[in-house]
Amino acid sequence: MSMPLTLEWALVTEGKEERISNQPNCFKMTMDGYRLFPIEQMIEIKRHKKADQIGFGEIYQLTWSDKQTVCLYRLISLHSVN
Repeated sequence: MSMPLTLEWALVTEGKEERISNQPNCFKMTMDGYRLFPIEQMIEIKRHKKADQIGFGEIYQLTWSDKQTVCLYRLISLHSVN
């Protein structure tokens, strides 16, 4: 059975982001399913789906495999303490 593709306009972290140690302000997040985000555009970053945004980020790489999406993004601005 095929896996549906979801178009997303905000990145909801739910505490699953991992800091990329050798790149400042960069994070990696793995999500179930195939998700499509705007690349190299500023998008909202939220901790939870119904929460206010915590800042803005820019996704610079998406990888789809094994029914998962791996997203690499750079945090551009932060409105609260991370």
